Amino acid sequence: MSRFWGMHADVSGWKSKLVGIIPFVILIVVYIYASDARLADNPQDKLLPSFGQMYDAVERMAFTEDRRTGDYLFWKDTGASLFRLGVGVGLAFIFALMVGLNQGLYPGFNAGIGPFVTFVSMIPPLAILPILFISLGVGETAKIALIFIGTAPILTRDVYLAVDKIPSEQKVKALTIGATPAALLYRIILPQTLPRALDSLRLVLGGAWLFLIASEAIAATEGLGYRIFLVRRYMAMDVIIPYVLWITLLGFLFDWILKKLNSSLFGWYREAAK
Repeated sequence: MSRFWGMHADVSGWKSKLVGIIPFVILIVVYIYASDARLADNPQDKLLPSFGQMYDAVERMAFTEDRRTGDYLFWKDTGASLFRLGVGVGLAFIFALMVGLNQGLYPGFNAGIGPFVTFVSMIPPLAILPILFISLGVGETAKIALIFIGTAPILTRDVYLAVDKIPSEQKVKALTIGATPAALLYRIILPQTLPRALDSLRLVLGGAWLFLIASEAIAATEGLGYRIFLVRRYMAMDVIIPYVLWITLLGFLFDWILKKLNSSLFGWYREAAK
């Protein structure tokens, strides 16, 4: 046992996958047992639906047209949420690169904008959600703005720190051999900063999902968060649990895509981090 669980245990290869699967197997077994026990006492119990009930709910939401609108609600909700998330995070990433790069290269710019970025990053985004809805309305703009405000300052600070860590000698040499400030910024500093920015993007995606779900729960007519908070009134756990699992799966998928993208485009970054 010490070879497997000790400080110097070898859990590479298939052993690592086996250890990673164990908690999921335990969770599924415990859920099945608890669900069967509750449904045996009360077949109408909604707290722990069976896998069959959840399958039926997914079939109804994802592959059966809604009688009122004719839409496939599951996919309509997914599309609406991904649009808001993609636009909000995409704008935040572009903003972070533009501002963070200039912060790291120009001390005067950093002195002017740095304190403001730090100040905004300390504001709890959910605390200003009512302000956004009042000032921007309850449409898409307020939801996207919440995601942007919640992620852009953090990404900007990470990009600035990545630029700040680049040796000043490298910048001086580039300028000495004739590089313009724009060339220095976008041809030398940017390629070295992008891997760190992508890693930061992976980290803020969890918060972005939180801001998305919160905004959809308060004011929306479609979206994953909207549907979860809508059906909670009826204790429809057979819908809520698959929706939560779908959001989790999407989160893992985006994280995996960004990780693979980083590895394929910037292999040197992974080697340097080892």
